[in-house]
Amino acid sequence: MIPFRFIHAADLHLDSPFAGLSGVPEAVRQLLRGSTFAALDSLTELAIREKADFVLIAGDVYDSADRSLRAQLRFHNAMKRLAENGISAFVVHGNHDPLDGREAKLGWPSGIHMFKPGEVERVPVVLEGRGHVADIQGISYPTAAVQENYAQRFGAGAGGVYQIGLLHANVDGSPEHADYAPCSLKELAAAGLDYWALGHVHTRRVLSEKPWVVYPGNIQGRSVRETGAKGCYVVEVDGSGATELQFRVLDAVRWLAREVSIADCSTEQELKEALERAMEEARMEAEGRPSVLRLVLTGRGRLHGKLQGGYARDLAEELRRAELERWELTEEESGAGEGMPLVWLEKLTVRTGVAADREALLQSEGFLGELLRLAADLENEPEALHDFAGECLEPLLGHHRAGALLRKTGLAADGTAVPGIKTEFASELLKQASEWLLDHLLDEEEGA
Repeated sequence: MIPFRFIHAADLHLDSPFAGLSGVPEAVRQLLRGSTFAALDSLTELAIREKADFVLIAGDVYDSADRSLRAQLRFHNAMKRLAENGISAFVVHGNHDPLDGREAKLGWPSGIHMFKPGEVERVPVVLEGRGHVADIQGISYPTAAVQENYAQRFGAGAGGVYQIGLLHANVDGSPEHADYAPCSLKELAAAGLDYWALGHVHTRRVLSEKPWVVYPGNIQGRSVRETGAKGCYVVEVDGSGATELQFRVLDAVRWLAREVSIADCSTEQELKEALERAMEEARMEAEGRPSVLRLVLTGRGRLHGKLQGGYARDLAEELRRAELERWELTEEESGAGEGMPLVWLEKLTVRTGVAADREALLQSEGFLGELLRLAADLENEPEALHDFAGECLEPLLGHHRAGALLRKTGLAADGTAVPGIKTEFASELLKQASEWLLDHLLDEEEGA
C-alpha cells in the first residue's frame, strides 16, 4: 500500500440557529451563531496545515434541509480553499441536509465529490505522483427519514487498496439520536472495509479497530447536551495498511456543565464564591475559547429554602452581568479575541435538598417516612414509576394543549404503543416531589 493521510469529520450543522437565545445579549448571540462557521474554518486550516491528502465529511453539513444561503456559500468557500491546496473532499448528506432540500446552484471545484442518493458509489482516490491509494464508497440521504439499512449496500473492494465506507447512520441503535439508516457493528465488521467513516452520533466514539468503525462527533457543540471538546480525526495509513488516529479540537465555543454543592455554604456570600470558582474552572477547561456553562446546585444545606424562590434567578443574573461586563472590558482593552475568554452562564439549575438526614427519615415511622419509602421504591423500579406517573398525570396528558406541549418539548413520549411521560422526566418529577415533601412536612413531623 501507499502511505497517505486523511481527515474524518462529520455533523458540521452549519448555521445552526442555537434555539433558546431570546434572552441572550447580542454579543453572546453573535458568538454562538458564528461558532459553526469558525469550526469549519478551523477544519479547513487543519487540513492545509497537516497536508492531508483528502477530507471526509460524513453527513449533516447543514443544520436543515432548507439550508441557508450563507451556510452554502461558507461551505463552498471552504471546499474551494481545500481544492486550491490540492486537497480533495468527499461528502455525503444526512438526515439534516438530505438532497431533496433547498440547494443553491454552485459550481463545485474539481476534486470535491458529493455522493448521490440511491445506490452506493465507489470513487477511487488517485494522488499525483503516488497513484491509486484508496477507494471510498458512500451514499447520501435522498430524504430526511431514511429507515433502510444502507450498510448492506456496501461491498468489499479490490485487494491492495485501502477501503473506506462513508456513511451517516445509527449503529446498534444509539438512543441519543434518531434511528436513521440503522445497522449493526457486526454488519459493518463483516463488510470487508478497512475504515468506516461514520456520522450522525455527536459523541466521539471508536466502536472497533479491526476494522476501524469511527464516529468523530460533531465539530461544534450546540447545546448543553453536547459538552466537552469537539473536533475531528486525523488518520494516518502507512505502507502496511496500519492505521493511526489522532483527535484534533475544532470547536470555537465549548459547552460545559458542572455541579456545585451547597453542603458547605452557610451564607449567600459563600455560595456566590463557590459559583464564581466553578466559572473560573470552566474557563480553564475551555482551553482559551469562550464557553457556555450550565451550573447545577446539588446537595443538602441551610440555603436550600432560599433557593426555592427567586434567589437563584437573581444570583444567576448578577453572575451573568458581572461576567459580561468583565469580558467586554477586557476585549476592549486587549483587542477582540485577545482578552480573558467569556464564560456565559446558560442556566443555574437547583437540585438541592433541605438539611436533613434522608436515610434516617427513610427508616422512620409516620407519614413522611412512608411517603419517602414509596418514592425510593418507585425510583428503583422504572416500569412501576412510568405507570405511576402516567396514572397521576393522565388528566394533563389528556388535555389537548397541555399534552401537545409535553410531547413537543420531549417530556412525553409520542407513539402509538405506550404514549406517556418519559421515564427520565418522571424520575426528575419524583425527586422534586420528594424534596417538596421534606420541605413542607419535616417541621410538622419534628413538632408532633
